[in-house]
Amino acid sequence: MNALVRRCVARTGKSLLAEPRFHGNRMARVLSSSVASWGWSWSWKPVRTEAWLCGGACSHEFNAHLHRVLTLGRSIPSIWRRKCFSSGNEPAESNHVTPMLRHLMYKIKSTGPITVAEYMKEVLTNPAKGYYVHHDMLGEKGDFITSPEISQIFGELLGVWFVSEWMASGKSTAFQLVELGPGRGTLTADILRVFSQLGSVLKTCDISIHLVEVSQKLSEIQALTLTEETVPLERDAESLVYMKGVTKSGIPISWYRDLKDVPTGYSFYLAHEFFDVLPVHKFQKTPHGWREVFVDIDPQSPDKLRFVLAPCATPAEAFIQRDERREHVEVCPDAGVVIQELSQRIASTGGAALIADYGHDGTKTDTLRGFYEHQLHDVLTAPGTADLTADVDFSYLRRMAQGRVASLGPVEQRTFLKNMGIDVRLKVLLDKAGDPSLQQQLLRGYDMLMNPQKMGERFHFFALLPHQRLHVGSQGGKACQSEAPSTSVPGFDELVWH
Repeated sequence: MNALVRRCVARTGKSLLAEPRFHGNRMARVLSSSVASWGWSWSWKPVRTEAWLCGGACSHEFNAHLHRVLTLGRSIPSIWRRKCFSSGNEPAESNHVTPMLRHLMYKIKSTGPITVAEYMKEVLTNPAKGYYVHHDMLGEKGDFITSPEISQIFGELLGVWFVSEWMASGKSTAFQLVELGPGRGTLTADILRVFSQLGSVLKTCDISIHLVEVSQKLSEIQALTLTEETVPLERDAESLVYMKGVTKSGIPISWYRDLKDVPTGYSFYLAHEFFDVLPVHKFQKTPHGWREVFVDIDPQSPDKLRFVLAPCATPAEAFIQRDERREHVEVCPDAGVVIQELSQRIASTGGAALIADYGHDGTKTDTLRGFYEHQLHDVLTAPGTADLTADVDFSYLRRMAQGRVASLGPVEQRTFLKNMGIDVRLKVLLDKAGDPSLQQQLLRGYDMLMNPQKMGERFHFFALLPHQRLHVGSQGGKACQSEAPSTSVPGFDELVWH
């Protein structure tokens, strides 16, 4: 990475320290669409429960201004999601039949077993009973916490990444920042603070913020975090843009339920812990070929659910690669739809997409799991009360880009943040923090983000960029990077300090 970001991170400037934040692991939201469920009339084979227990160049002008951007941090402990399908831990409410369980049982009795994808979609985003629609699941009192809640450094470095890409791509006169699943709005707030500190660089650029959020509850929290209280919000539940306002720094901000509703144009897209909650189809290899895993009512316990294998091939099997060697796979058609939309937009109008999530590059098998109050939770117990998630398959995202754009990564979070200068940034913050307790918060936050046993190796960064940004051919690859300095991309290239 070039001097642009080096100076930005190293130099001290105006204090950006905010209130302490929580430690923890994840957040996300959902765009819906999946292969429909099928009402089967054949005999179903139960799945043994134990078998599912998891397993450019940037200009000197930018350097001169970025000096004063990154100047402060924060933190609390969390339980990490391990490779587990079910923890055996059940919340108190699991002793009762939840409204979502009653809904699912009625649905299954009416149409037959449902796919895991449809199960996830119903549990997480059902308009009446969905987990994400009606729960405030983030923070210390929720079911999970995210990187932006740990330390402001995380969001600041992402803000630097977007500005550096804007500079490297020719400094367009306008750009949209689009975040998918913004949580509480904390990450966008940190990025906007960086934009404000770089006001002299961005003064000729018309910026607007666009948030894709299906949860009305979370959108209200985001508005409290981001918007100016003196400017009333415009609301229209029937419109594609269901809420509008102005940020505290005077930037227009809008809310949408679907990425396709966001206006096209030169845009930077951010998806932090978004793809991991999109519905996945699960498949098990059998002597008779691939068989999809469905959710059915347990005949031995009528108030409980169980996994079963379909008696024959199902339509979703088309998503499995012909040369697939794993014995169990998870595929996410919704993720493919989103990636194709992002790729088409970036190829047509420019910009970039930065994706941060925990996942793998086509190597893992069974990763579906649940979380309730920061503890692992059986995915079929008390549906609607716990978060459901599955690791992102970045190799699948790369394939779904279909060569329209170049792809970079995935790279481990600790590598990306180190390349962005987090070590230098931390030193700046520690030097400016006189309070020992604040210094300890900064160090704990840094450890959570960078420790290989915590978030350092579990989370990965992945980017989509126009081919011309990297001067490559028409085929995108895992690492479409050039050795020429003009093609270096912050975070994905090693940062050399002078």
